[in-house]
This record gives sequence, structure tokens and C-alpha cells, in this order.
Amino acid sequence: MYRRFFKPGLDFLLAAFGLVVLSPVLVVLPVVIALRLGRPILFRQTRIGLAEKPFVFLKFRTMTDARDANGRLLPDGQRLTPIGRFLRSTSLDEIPQLWNVLTGNMSLIGPRPLLPEYLPRYSSVQKRRHEVKPGITGLAQVLGRNSISWERKFALDIEYVDRIGFTLDARIILLTLIALVRRDGISQTGHATMPEFLGASPSSGAEGPH
Repeated sequence: MYRRFFKPGLDFLLAAFGLVVLSPVLVVLPVVIALRLGRPILFRQTRIGLAEKPFVFLKFRTMTDARDANGRLLPDGQRLTPIGRFLRSTSLDEIPQLWNVLTGNMSLIGPRPLLPEYLPRYSSVQKRRHEVKPGITGLAQVLGRNSISWERKFALDIEYVDRIGFTLDARIILLTLIALVRRDGISQTGHATMPEFLGASPSSGAEGPH
């Protein structure tokens, strides 16, 4: 009942309320990003959502388009500017995803949406993360974010799928607010954010949630 009826309505109401409350930020931030990083202001990328369906994922831009002598983009760590690091550490870059929630592609809470090229790399268990809508925040985000391994992230995603409910969502929202204040788990050691997921470990197909 909660997953099918109450959660979508709550998502819509809270996302709409969030956009209204954050409207001053939505006026100022695009100007700052345009002056510091240039255009486009929004970062758009195809991600995978509910039932493995693709959608256009939105974020505020946090990186430059700096390239090497051969025209290839420089590594993320070299393109991530101080303003970009600030936006990521405060999660202000995630605000446009409230629009993804309003349009029904995302939920406020759920597994983070990932890249299409990861689909064939998941184990059969890890693919279950697509049984629910992806979220702006989730269990993996409040229990380590980018500081934990991919295997741990996916295990927490499946745990959320199995335990989804109002009480768990309320707890995740509270822990998200705490994490925003502490700015924990922004990146993994040695990386600007999170290394690429290259595939499930041999044992992960048989593992359940941790």
C-alpha cells in the first residue's frame, strides 16, 4: 500500500514544496555556475530507472570541459573546480533532481540511478535495485555514500527494496539531513567521487542483502 499509493503522492508533494522553498537558490546558483563554469548550467545524462527503463537525469554542473592536447576530457579530479566541490559536498548540485521526482522518473528515496553501461555488469541479485524507482537519497547514501565499496552499496540497495516502508523512509530522511551537515562520504579515497563499477564479484550473484 505504501509503495504503490502513498509514497508516489508524498514524493510529488515534497518535491513541489522543495522547489518552492529552494526557489531563491534556483535563481542564484545558475548565475554562479554560468560565471564560474560556463554553459550548460545543467548536467544531463541518461541513467537507468524503474524496471531498467532509461531517463534523463539532471544535476547542476560541477565540472569544466577541460581537455588534453588530443581533445580528450581530463580526469574528473582535474575538472572538478572549488565551486564544484562545494556544490557536491553540500549536495546543492542534486536540487534539479526534484524535477525528476515531479515527472515520476525518480523518488525522493531509493537506490541512486546509475549508468546504462552498468546493466550487463550486475549480478542477478544486484539487478533487483531496479524494482523500485531510483532516489535522490537512499540507504547506501546515509550509510557511507561514496566511501563504501560498490558491493556494499548494492547490498544496501537490495536491503532497501526488501524493507521499503514509511518508517525506513523517515529514518533515511533524518540521516540524510545529518549527513548533509557532516558532509560525510563525498568521495572514495583516491578518487574525485566514485570509481567506475566494472562488474559484480564472483560471489555477489548468490549474496543477499547485508
